[in-house]
Amino acid sequence: MTAKILVIDDDTSLRRVLEYNLQEEGYEVEAAASGEEGLKLFRQLLPDLVITDMKMSGMDGLQVLKSIKESSADTLVIIITAFGTVDVAVEAMKAGAYDYITKPFNREALKLTVKKALQFSGLAEENKRLKNELTDKADFRSIVGSSPEMEKVFAVVRKVADTEASVFITGESGTGKELIARSIHAKSSRRDSPFIAINCSAIPRDLLESELFGHTKGAFTGAIKDKIGKFQLAEGGTIFLDEVGELLLELQPKLLRVLQEKEIEPLGGTKTEKLDVRVISATSLNIEKAIVDGTFRDDLYYRLSVIPIHLPPLRQRRKDIGLLIKYFSAKHCGENISFDNEAVEALTMFSWPGNVRELENTVERLLIMRNSNVISAGDLPDKFREQSAPENGVVRLPDEGYSLEQLEREIVIEALERNAWNQTAAARFLRIPRHTLIYRIEKYQIAIPDR
Repeated sequence: MTAKILVIDDDTSLRRVLEYNLQEEGYEVEAAASGEEGLKLFRQLLPDLVITDMKMSGMDGLQVLKSIKESSADTLVIIITAFGTVDVAVEAMKAGAYDYITKPFNREALKLTVKKALQFSGLAEENKRLKNELTDKADFRSIVGSSPEMEKVFAVVRKVADTEASVFITGESGTGKELIARSIHAKSSRRDSPFIAINCSAIPRDLLESELFGHTKGAFTGAIKDKIGKFQLAEGGTIFLDEVGELLLELQPKLLRVLQEKEIEPLGGTKTEKLDVRVISATSLNIEKAIVDGTFRDDLYYRLSVIPIHLPPLRQRRKDIGLLIKYFSAKHCGENISFDNEAVEALTMFSWPGNVRELENTVERLLIMRNSNVISAGDLPDKFREQSAPENGVVRLPDEGYSLEQLEREIVIEALERNAWNQTAAARFLRIPRHTLIYRIEKYQIAIPDR
């Protein structure tokens, strides 16, 4: 593609010389007779390179340079300055000029400087593209999954990552809520600023307010000096409030105020501090039930959940289990270790109450205790082998019991998966009317993949 160059110079003869020499090299050239006209053309054309004289009547070259850099920091600018005014050229370089040439100049020096600038611009663009590609791949490096359920999660993350919207992640313990939060941060414009995670259920209730918002010296017994809170540490970045559903009811209004006013007041303090922090929160609780029970404020929930993301439990994304087994094997062993088909099948059919975290611990334990480089079904603990080969019936329930509603939900999902998500075929498979199946899909909020 032909490079576009904008020439700005109030000297008519020099402007025409520049136009002629650059067009001779095959560049697309536009010219302006003043700084003001040049800026108007710049906004219209968005050229690849700007060449401007330093000394012009009205707006000079330095002002032009600064205006261009304010609106498009990546655009390269070459300054033309008179011989002997090196100090002016240095000032221009400090303001962001790519290079300068001095008058009088020969055509070869001009062509070489322009060629180097455009090559640099091309390399910078390629670097930016490659960096974005690597970032996109790296963001999901620890989140393994290709199932329709996880692809939907990834799609939402990509859309919302580079916004300021608050994200509320729900899902059972061990589904990877913090990994999703970190991915959102890593794909956002805040990626170079802090990511601060705090588990609201793991900190003693009398210390939680201080941990979140900080405190001043003497705020309470034992407060011997000022303490910076997690929100302050996350300034410019992202704070992740894990298990926010267990946040003390008396602290919820203060968190709501932080979200609404974008400011914070440390415990015991008298002054507020402005805050620039994105909030991502998560819970494994049934948050709707907590709101009904009065243990979680609905106005806080609506503020936190501008973008809701639900992470499905592992038993609802069984297609990912084989991939996860390979991933964890490589992570914890790094050797050529494999699981035979029967072992993978047994692990795939397990209910996984602890989700991905439990699967990782199981794989790591099997790798440590293995007797060979191939792990078979016989190497698995009894609970896996028993489930894969039930004594009677279709389902082997765990000894600790199991939720009937959850079991029904899993049966409906499996019937749909087996029938390529065709509802008529799945209803026939389950020997129920189609409207009964649709009722169950709506009741259990089962997401139907895009076909």
